[in-house]
Amino acid sequence: MELKRAVIMGATGAIGMALTEYLLEKQWEVILLVRSSSSKIQSLKEYEEEKRKEGQALFLIQAELGELKDAQMIEKFPKEKRKIDIWFHLAWEGTFGNSRNDMDLQTRNIQYTLDAVRFANQLSCQVFVGAGSQAEYGRAAQKQKISSNTPTFPENGYGIAKLAAGQMSRILCKELGIRHEWTRILSVYGPFDGENTMVMSAVYGLLEGKCPAFSKGEQQWDYLYAKDAARALYAIAENGVDGKVYPIGSGKTKMIKEYISMIRDAIDENAQIGIGELPYAFHQVMYLCADIEELTKDTGFLPKISFEEGIKETINWCKRKREKEQ
Repeated sequence: MELKRAVIMGATGAIGMALTEYLLEKQWEVILLVRSSSSKIQSLKEYEEEKRKEGQALFLIQAELGELKDAQMIEKFPKEKRKIDIWFHLAWEGTFGNSRNDMDLQTRNIQYTLDAVRFANQLSCQVFVGAGSQAEYGRAAQKQKISSNTPTFPENGYGIAKLAAGQMSRILCKELGIRHEWTRILSVYGPFDGENTMVMSAVYGLLEGKCPAFSKGEQQWDYLYAKDAARALYAIAENGVDGKVYPIGSGKTKMIKEYISMIRDAIDENAQIGIGELPYAFHQVMYLCADIEELTKDTGFLPKISFEEGIKETINWCKRKREKEQ
């Protein structure tokens, strides 16, 4: 199936921006739905203007998550753009800290996902791709790769809501005749990622000459660069099997302390890092790795970018961002 026009809701993070770039490179017309209250709205307007000057079909539409169910929402779309091929639903509120257990907020996220499906149907959408999370699995058995068949047992409101959103949106898509793909994304890093993630806190801390503190870092972890995550989402949109769940990761692990050392070495081999200065988080997952065999079989996706390559690109992006802000 040839995909020509996509909506990305929740495009301001590492995955969303990488996906936007990837689709534009493939000559797609991309519509970004972004909250009017987003702190990144001005930079996105500048980004839209820059891309359109380059002749690329990028359009920014401002909308709060709750607006999707409003009858007037369709009016924000020009008539010639009221037919899309695919909806990438990456939007979610409350992904970090205590907000993960804000049950009212997480419940609203489920409703927002269902509202997105119904609105996508108004746009004659053919494929709905939702971004779930490894949090849907809880703590998988030690040394067990996560596959679509791994039992789900989420241990916080965020994981519970992601699981419910995926299952409910699958049923609704079936009723509406939309192909449904749900992904469970492990750990992705790259430009535009939040500053509080392990990777970004390490990068910014070291760039600022600090000695960032970490746990012992003995967790075996699967990290995937955002550009590869974007390629995986595209592959699933094109060739994924209706109703399937696809974990997204690299399929390989290293110890967290190894990743931290690699980040340090890429910035300053002599810099100090505080390995072991922090305790492990409550219910710390000690092994996290995606089984991508089914994803590869169905879609042909394989990661292309090593952590060494990806972290160099990420560090250079962070340097440019700091220079621009100074």
